[in-house]
Amino acid sequence: MEQNRPNQNTFKKNATFAGGKIISSNRWLDTGLGKIPPQALDLEEAVLGALMIEKDALTNVIDILKPDSFYKEAHQRIYGAITLLFAASEPIDLLTVNNQLKAMGELELAGGTSYLAELTSRVNSAANIEYHARVVAEHSIKRQLISVSSEVQRLAYEDTTDVFQLLDRVEQELFRISESNIRKNYSDMAAIMRSALLELENKKNMKEGLTGVASGFSALDRITSGWQRTELIIIAARPGMGKTALIVSACRNAAVDFGQAVAIFSLEMSSVQLVNRLISAEAELESEKIRKGNLAPHEWAQLHAKIGKLTSAPIFIDDTPALSILELRAKCRRLKAQHDIQMIVIDYLQLMSGDSSGRGGSGNREQEIASISRALKQLAKELDVPVIALSQLSRAVETRGGDKKPQLSDLRESGSIEQDADMVMFIYRPEYYGITQDENGNSVAGVGELIIAKNRAGSLDTVQLRFIGKYTKYCDLDASEYLGMNNDMQSFQHIADPASTFESGGAITLGSRLNNPNANPFGGNTANPSQDVPF
Repeated sequence: MEQNRPNQNTFKKNATFAGGKIISSNRWLDTGLGKIPPQALDLEEAVLGALMIEKDALTNVIDILKPDSFYKEAHQRIYGAITLLFAASEPIDLLTVNNQLKAMGELELAGGTSYLAELTSRVNSAANIEYHARVVAEHSIKRQLISVSSEVQRLAYEDTTDVFQLLDRVEQELFRISESNIRKNYSDMAAIMRSALLELENKKNMKEGLTGVASGFSALDRITSGWQRTELIIIAARPGMGKTALIVSACRNAAVDFGQAVAIFSLEMSSVQLVNRLISAEAELESEKIRKGNLAPHEWAQLHAKIGKLTSAPIFIDDTPALSILELRAKCRRLKAQHDIQMIVIDYLQLMSGDSSGRGGSGNREQEIASISRALKQLAKELDVPVIALSQLSRAVETRGGDKKPQLSDLRESGSIEQDADMVMFIYRPEYYGITQDENGNSVAGVGELIIAKNRAGSLDTVQLRFIGKYTKYCDLDASEYLGMNNDMQSFQHIADPASTFESGGAITLGSRLNNPNANPFGGNTANPSQDVPF
């Protein structure tokens, strides 16, 4: 029995020491003694033989197999030579592969000319090559998973391992395996056309022309038809313009009024602060009172009466600071699977980190932001939801003269944000810069403009909204009411406090025209047409 024991010196040659502990240098040792990694050598040989006897066979498997998909090193080298010939538009057969391996100095490592000839003699055609290739790829995925699992098991036993870094590494490796091996195949025109017609039928049946997630702002939804699936939307503004207020209002409208599940990743504010904003806007109580908890008894009653809808709203808030794009993707996938979220919001883009390794120098920050914006666009396509990311603008806006309206060149830190985004919107409030009237002499107090500066799927326009600072929310600004309030305040004398009516979002109650002897019940005021109340 003694002679069957592994030699201790032999074992030490295959191991390394770390912190007084023996760590295996054999990546497959942790799979269990006596176990062989998943492999299908006969199918690997069949695939390589078929590739060398039929010139068009590679086109069926090149998106399935990579050189490391093969278990045997000789097979990896042969397949690598075949892909090089394909890239150079050279014919692929026994002679060309043999010459390519010889030119690379790898012919002997690949088994020599005799082994290549043996491979071609083992198959008659490439009829089943795609099936064989998929089996080879599946075994390759299993080996990668075993390798990751073995490494995780080893690190989990280490006392010095940071468990959260380990979790991040595991997710990163699993996503890498998934992304590198599972690819969407192409679709023919007939299948795409059927999908397009089905989508058009569904859109026809949608109320109010909404084809995406409603923002709840009528003028904006008329232009965009809602936040569209697979689109990356950037909402940018200078600090203090109300970026968070706008997107919180839009999320509330989508979740409460339209029942769409929304995920908010708040990197700037805590989840409680964000909910306090929602409560202030919903109950129409001043945000300062909410922050201090200084509410009168009737205000407490008002709060509890109005927040019932919020409590059951499908809004999911994550306030993890310095969220990485990897963590974001993992969390969004889980939320999509568990709660079928229809919209993702990030507040805000510049507070994200590109990966777990942290930020580089100032020169690398632009590349990091570029990688984040690309990843957000990929996330929108992968989960088939709109992704809305808030963004800061550079100080160039402040140094400009005139009305200081933002431009696409003002997007901070990276021009790739503008390139990757399907839609870019700017928030602009003239009163922030001390501007009290527009070019027509109308008051701009409490007016916020949403400037659509880029729209791949539609027109560019400017939407006017009402910003209510004390409730930290945005709501619709009816154009006729807005003009009537500025041009002819006399027509609103029957209203006790028009401003509070607008701010509360409530309806205007008018007396019946039938009680007015000078009124035309079907039209304007016959005695004084100029005092018509605008509808």
